[in-house]
Amino acid sequence: MFSFRKRPEMPAPADALPGRPTPVPTAETHFVNGNPLKGPYPPGIETIVLGLGCFWGAERRFWQLPEGVFVTAVGYAGGYTPNPTYEEVCTGQTGHNEVVLVAFDPAVLSREAVLRTFFESHDPTQGMRQGNDVGTQYRSGIYTVGPDQEATARAVRDAYAEALRTRGFPDVTTEIKPLERFYFAEAYHQQYLAKNPAGYCGLGGTGVSCPVGTGVAA
Repeated sequence: MFSFRKRPEMPAPADALPGRPTPVPTAETHFVNGNPLKGPYPPGIETIVLGLGCFWGAERRFWQLPEGVFVTAVGYAGGYTPNPTYEEVCTGQTGHNEVVLVAFDPAVLSREAVLRTFFESHDPTQGMRQGNDVGTQYRSGIYTVGPDQEATARAVRDAYAEALRTRGFPDVTTEIKPLERFYFAEAYHQQYLAKNPAGYCGLGGTGVSCPVGTGVAA
């Protein structure tokens, strides 16, 4: 998606685009399951924000999980510009990542299982790119809600990094940091591949299994 417009390095906060005080319009409900995109979510639902390349295919990977996902939404996180537009993120001058918000029931779908899907669905060793999609918005990232979620993310990342090393892959570049703000993307991006089944999807993994459930501690 518009890879020729990307810059491969993060801007300094002072150089980021100014953005705007109000959010860009988005959808109210999920195109596939009809659940409210922005909530309120049922009691017990946990949210996590994940960046793994082009958010069209990334979002589909999570809403297609067989059980436990209440809703998914695409948006922007990890940068500086308030309420960015897609076109602004594409310039590389907002610092934001294309991300997926996953709202899930941890009593049905464990946090570790969500992260396993995340790691196995992209190559987390590629830095500021995924395949032919090059730019800061395609970096691998986990934006956590709370210290327990951050601890789990770091444990799963470290376990997967070791599995990749044994197969000859370079170091994992996935950034893990607390979520400061999730900005919902424009309505046409939400569940894009359900609305456009032949649309672009650059998602691809390493072929290495993530060893969740074999000694990874939360």
